[in-house]
Amino acid sequence: MKWVITSFVFFALFIGTLVFVCVREDIALVSTNYYQDELVHQVKMNQQRNTADLKDKPVIKMADAQVDVFFQSLEKMEKGELRVARPSDERLDQRFELMNQSEQSFKLARWERGLYRVSMQWSMQGKDYYYEKLIVM
Repeated sequence: MKWVITSFVFFALFIGTLVFVCVREDIALVSTNYYQDELVHQVKMNQQRNTADLKDKPVIKMADAQVDVFFQSLEKMEKGELRVARPSDERLDQRFELMNQSEQSFKLARWERGLYRVSMQWSMQGKDYYYEKLIVM
């Protein structure tokens, strides 16, 4: 009988520990405006289709705390933005304005190793474009 009670006490302690650890874990959404972002999904799909129709595609590389963008057509760009998002921690998300240069580098003020979603959105010759790449550092 005392083994049953001892087993129950250890099981209860185990469950209590699991609850404590799970409550302390920080869980962040990919976006705080997730539902509003989904409403404009079709617009993004059209922008991705425009990007797929381009002859040369953007090349995005990430090393340490720097993002490098190589894209010849950026010289024709009207406006553009580069977004570096960390899906697990929105505090590490950063945005940069793209310039009319084919090669650009951006230093990340906040950076940790892990998964990043790097996306480019730009306008060129009256069309909008969107390109996205997942990078694990």
